[in-house]
This record gives sequence, C-alpha cells and structure tokens, in this order.
Amino acid sequence: MTRRSCAIYATGIVCAHLLILGIALLVAQVFQTMIQERIKKEITLAENSRVLEGWINPPPPVYMQYFFFNVTNPNEFLAGKEKPKVTQIGPYTYREYRPRENVTFLENGTKIFATNPKSFVFLRNMSSGDPEVDRVITVNIPFIAVMNELNSYSFFLRSAVSMWMGSMGIEVFMNRTVHEVLWGFKDPLLSKLQSFRPEVDEHFGLMYNKNGTHEGEFVFHTGEKNYMDYGKIDTWNGISQMNWWSSNQSNMINGTDGSVFHTFLSRKELLYIFAADLCRSIHLGYVADKEVKGIPAFRFAPPSDVLAPPDENPSNAGFCVPAGDCLGKGVLKVSVCRQGAPIVVSFPHFYQADERYIKAIDGMNPNEEEHETYLDINPTTGVPIRACKRAQLNVILKRVSGFPKTKFLNETIFPIMYVNETATIDDESAAQMRTLLLIVTIVSNFPVIIVGLGAILLVVLILLVCRNRQRKNEVKRIDFTEAFHSFATAKDETAYTQVSNQAEDSPENRTNQPSRNGSYIAMSPVEAQKC
Repeated sequence: MTRRSCAIYATGIVCAHLLILGIALLVAQVFQTMIQERIKKEITLAENSRVLEGWINPPPPVYMQYFFFNVTNPNEFLAGKEKPKVTQIGPYTYREYRPRENVTFLENGTKIFATNPKSFVFLRNMSSGDPEVDRVITVNIPFIAVMNELNSYSFFLRSAVSMWMGSMGIEVFMNRTVHEVLWGFKDPLLSKLQSFRPEVDEHFGLMYNKNGTHEGEFVFHTGEKNYMDYGKIDTWNGISQMNWWSSNQSNMINGTDGSVFHTFLSRKELLYIFAADLCRSIHLGYVADKEVKGIPAFRFAPPSDVLAPPDENPSNAGFCVPAGDCLGKGVLKVSVCRQGAPIVVSFPHFYQADERYIKAIDGMNPNEEEHETYLDINPTTGVPIRACKRAQLNVILKRVSGFPKTKFLNETIFPIMYVNETATIDDESAAQMRTLLLIVTIVSNFPVIIVGLGAILLVVLILLVCRNRQRKNEVKRIDFTEAFHSFATAKDETAYTQVSNQAEDSPENRTNQPSRNGSYIAMSPVEAQKC
C-alpha cells in the first residue's frame, strides 16, 4: 500500500469518527447542558460565589438626573384664565452610591438579608446649573397636603385654616431653590403645625432624609435551591405581602429589586421588579435585541398595560384605592403608602398616559427615547448591562371648598419633577463578560466545531480520492502512449537486406564463402532451409 493510499484511508477514518461523534454530541446536547448547569451553579448569591462581591458593591456607576418643571404662569392658572405652562429645567446630576450592608445568610445559605443605603454626590460637570442657585416655581406640596388632610373636616374649619395660612403668606405655588425642593428646607406651615402636633416634621423635601438611608430591609433568595429564584425578594421590611392596595394580587411582592435576574432569559417571559418607591411590583416585557459594549442583550421595558386602567387591564383594579376609585391610563396614585399629599406617579411627560393628562399641561412632550424605562439584560447571565429607570412625580390639584384660592381649579395631575436613573456596565466588567461569553459560546458549540472539522476532512478526502483516480488514469495513458510509440518505432526500423554485397556470379565469392541464402525479417535472421 502506497503512502497516498494510507493517507486517504486515515483521512476517511478520522472524518467518519469526527462526524459521528459531533452529530451524537449535538443531538444529545451534552456540552450545552454541561455549561448551563455550570453557569446556574456559579451565578448565585451563595456565600462563596463569584458574583456575591459584585452584588454587595456594584462596580458600574449609577447616575441620578433630576429634571424640574418650572411654572411660568401660576397666577393666570389659579385665576382660571389659562392652563398651566411649564418649562423643563435640568438635569441636576448626582452620582449614586448604593453598597449593600448588614449582609447575613439565612436558612443554610438559601436566603440572604441586606439593606441598601443610598448616598448622592452632586456632579457639576454633568449638570445644567447649580441647584443651590437655580430657583423653581412649583406646587407647594405642604399646602396641598394640609388642604387634602382637611378635606373630610367641616367647611368652617377649612375656611379658618385657609385664612390662617393666608395670613402667613402661604400660597398654592412656592418659589424655592432646586436644592431646597429636592433635599429639604424648614417649611413655615409645617413648623406651625409641629407646635400642635409634635409628630409632624417641620422640614420638607422630595428627597429629604433619603441621602444615606435605605428603602427598607430585604431578604432575597440566593438561587441555591432553584436558579429561577435567584435574586427574588422573599420579604421587605419583614412582610411578604403588602396591605394597602385593595386586592391580594396587587399586594404581592414579586420579582427582584432590578439589580439581578435569573440566567438564560427567554424573549417570551415577563420580568417582575418590586419598586419600593412605587409601593408595588411592575412587569417588563421583551422589546428588542440590543448590544452594549460588544455584549448581546435583551431589552425589557414596561408595556403600556402596566399603568392601564381596569377596563384595559383588569388585574390593575386592585390599585384603585378605595376600590373603584381609579385614575386614567398611565398614572398611579401612591398616596396610600406615602402619607400626606395626593401623590401620583407616571412616566416622564406622561409618556404612555391618557392624552387628557398631556393636553392639560402646556409643555409636555412625551417620547420613547427620552422617557421610556428599560433594562438591557444579557440573557445568558441575567446581568443588567444597561439600565434606565425614569419616573415622574405629580400631585393632584383640585377645588376644595373653604379654600378660595382653589375655586377656579379643575382636577389636574400637576407635574413636579422627574428622575432619570441610569447605569451602564463599566469597561473592566464588560471585558470580563465578553471573555466569559466567548468561553460559553466555544464550549456550547464544541460539537458543531467537531462536525465542522469532520466536514472539512470529508472535503479533503473527496479531493484526495479524485486526485488519486486522476493520477491513475494519467499513468495508464502514459503507459499506453509509450507502448504505442515503441511499436511504431520498431516498425519503422525494420529492413530487408541482400545476402551478399558482392555480385552473385563473382568467382571469389563462390570460392571463399559457402553459398547461403537468407533474409532478415523483423530484425531476426531466418536461415534458409536445406534441401
């Protein structure tokens, strides 16, 4: 057997083994199952897991941008002459730090307790102005809170309080610095009330007492028992179900806090997030495939039915408190869990809300790019790669008898400010993520690589066989040509010669040589037969 034949047989054997092995592994999905089980085991909040440190001290920077709506015609609006006109000012950007503290493992490591205090540092270079200098005319929320509290009291008491507040110069709108409205100031109305009711705090601010504090005590599932429970909230402030909404479904605490999700996400599933500032859980649906810093991601965003009224989404009926007292599409009253003014939350500029709320305020311009909340999550690891949480704070303004300053008001959901909370994976973490996903891709597709190598060897085998057959044909052709050429040459060189060069009658020939007669045929002498 020649070396060429050995090479062909060896290539064929290796090719067959690779194809059989690769197809078998591909059908059995051995490597895919192996890598999935490995990832599910590694990505948990277990005590020695690799992701625990990143969960306790998240490396990506989080930025909070605050935008305020400055009222440009407060007097005309209160007089009933014009609808309110607002202009957006901001952003005022703060770097948010949110490490987890008091981390404690519970129930043999299947659950973990933690608090999440948040602190904020102002970033002048990422802001449009100075919050301690810039002023904003906005709704006087302490005034609205007191007026709302007195709504159930007698007309005479409301009138007396209204005159009392008027004597102190307290109006429906206030003119304060952005810093005061955001982080708090000593309010004259609340200071007076404190003398009657000591439990009333004399300070007011939208973020008052929220710098350096947390939103509650959480217990999370680590994912040790079931990877689908990874990061899900078990209890919040010691409760597993709230009690201020009007249905058990609405009172459920579902999902994670938005920082982590289970591995191997599907485009078809809904993700649930519990938002403590909204006092409820919301769901997000798949929107599109995205890529962030070279990392593939699924974009999830709240669909329009999240804040839809019960006639569009019956499961939202429980968020109407008292039962049946519902607002329109795109807004949610949260005053049931935030005692005080009738606070309403929505998406910025009433994005996805009823058109009547948008038209009631001059200056609302909702659009998806600037006002949509979304999460870009890597589906393999369940890690958010980019997050953008946007929410608007509003207050209900309406006519209250006994307060003459409100006599021209129709019920209006009045925007105060909105927040844009953003985070994107840092470069170092992105590089590590890309490396991890590359390894996962290679290992998961190892059977495909084997089948590919087998296919390449199959092509090589076919080429070798064809080449070998062509070479044999060429050799046969050459042998035939040489044989034919030899035969033709031999025929041309064949000659017939005389027996003697001398004359036949020469006496010398007769005397010296014996008489012979013969001829050469085909280069061989033939003797004449004797008689």
